[in-house]
Amino acid sequence: MQQLDWIVLSVTLLFIVFYGVYKTKGSANVEEYILGNKETPWWTVGLSVMATQASAITFLSTPGQAYHDGMGFVQFYFGLPIAMVVISMTFIPIYHKLKVFTAYEYLEQRFDLKTRSFTAILFLIQRGLGTGLTIYAPAIILSSILGWNLTLLNIIIGILVIIYTFAGGTKAVNVTQKQQMFIIMSGMFITFFLILHLLPNDMTFSNAMHIAGANDKMNILDFSFDPENRYTFWSGITGGFFLMLSYFGTDQSQVGRYLSGKSDRESQMGLIMNGFLKVPMQFFILLTGVMVFVFFQFNPVPLHFNPVNKTAVEKSVYAQEYNSLEKQLTQLSEEKKEFNLLYIDHLNQNYDNPILRQKLISLSGKEKDLHDQAKEIIAKVDSKAETNDKDYVFIYFILNYLPSGLIGLLLAVILSAAMSSSASGLTALASTTAIDIYKRNVKGEKSEKHFVNATKYFTLLWGVIAILFACVGTLFENLIQLVNIVGSIFYGTVLGVFLVGFYLKFVKANAIFYSAVISQTTIFFIYYYAIHIYPNGQEKLGYLWLNFIGASLTIVLSILMQLGFKGKQKVLA
Repeated sequence: MQQLDWIVLSVTLLFIVFYGVYKTKGSANVEEYILGNKETPWWTVGLSVMATQASAITFLSTPGQAYHDGMGFVQFYFGLPIAMVVISMTFIPIYHKLKVFTAYEYLEQRFDLKTRSFTAILFLIQRGLGTGLTIYAPAIILSSILGWNLTLLNIIIGILVIIYTFAGGTKAVNVTQKQQMFIIMSGMFITFFLILHLLPNDMTFSNAMHIAGANDKMNILDFSFDPENRYTFWSGITGGFFLMLSYFGTDQSQVGRYLSGKSDRESQMGLIMNGFLKVPMQFFILLTGVMVFVFFQFNPVPLHFNPVNKTAVEKSVYAQEYNSLEKQLTQLSEEKKEFNLLYIDHLNQNYDNPILRQKLISLSGKEKDLHDQAKEIIAKVDSKAETNDKDYVFIYFILNYLPSGLIGLLLAVILSAAMSSSASGLTALASTTAIDIYKRNVKGEKSEKHFVNATKYFTLLWGVIAILFACVGTLFENLIQLVNIVGSIFYGTVLGVFLVGFYLKFVKANAIFYSAVISQTTIFFIYYYAIHIYPNGQEKLGYLWLNFIGASLTIVLSILMQLGFKGKQKVLA
């Protein structure tokens, strides 16, 4: 970090905070604070929806995911465009017609208070965890790489978000997310083209894709039906569809974004915009990770990307063994560079040499074996250490190979994304707590100002809770997967409740409530016994299927229970 990087980073983040406060200070009523007076144009709705989902985890973790496993993760998003169409046709017209502040208000009108409260509480649990993660994820990685104090970084990110979210509510989130998305995408495009520039001079983009393909990084589609595979075409358009339908259709952090639209049509156009752009955006971010992989075919690659683990090993009795692996990797990197240059030379002569291709695959296998041996040594030093270093790949590249100034911009990208998704989470948590829990149960008549202030203080409260969770959190697996796993555990049941409400009019309150409780309990058991207890990559069920199972189970049980209740009433009659 040079002085220029600090200036770029500080100016970018402070501009976002002060711009948000300046543009939105002072809300006269609840509608203005929670829904931004329903004045948001469709393109701002679309950008806000995208920025809410695109957390820092997306820009730290996704390139690392592609670096290690290739482009297959993009299948996770295949259900998103379909979900956007369904939500635009069904969810949005109902929400706007009923003039709700939160998605869960609808459930009391359709069923009863206990169903509304149950789904709101499920949301508060999972979104509270998720918001803590969006602060914690970039903080732990940046603290590890840059040596910054983790707790202090958690607090700084949290406070920056709280300042403008507390002051301006949804309107502040919307206006700042436009700036954040501009910074984020500008930074990513600059980085992508800079990677191309840093590759050997005679290397084309087509050559780079050939090298990536030779190393199995361009396998985008997997049509297998194996439920143990996390990312397949089928899990994407089923489990991914149900996850996206629930996240965008019932999660208040997203519902709040398009409820602030000027009209049904503006909200619908914003979501359709997200449906058109989200998959290409994720494809581009993954492709950036693949380009980082190609870059390291011609440049020295570290044995392990997490510097904290490396430092711990160097201070242990295993230091010599680790150094021996590093020397082997250095020799292998030189050999790999030589064969890759030779492979490019053949490609430039329009000849894809199968012998060279096989040699490259063999060298990549040897490199992976050395990385695995390093992880085993790290585990010997500290059995609790997280040996998965996917989340550190992209930030390692940024700090070691990008020029001064651009490092500050990319760090601003990461922290802007953290602030963007955290701000949406806080406004959603505060509005749900204020409207669905507090306002619904408070005694006596209260003024508009009272509920605006209550929502503000709940924003502050959830901000503190998120910071505390971030300070005591632990890194687990690849961060982007962790966020989606947390969502998948809860989203299916909540979605099932909403789908029954929308489409199965004969199902009544008690049937749906008890079905949701049973379904959520069942999902906890399935997650624990089919996923949690198994090491990474050895699960008996891909976590995306939890969304499909939770929603389907809730729907089927509610139908059976309602029929059972009707049968019982007939018998009693």
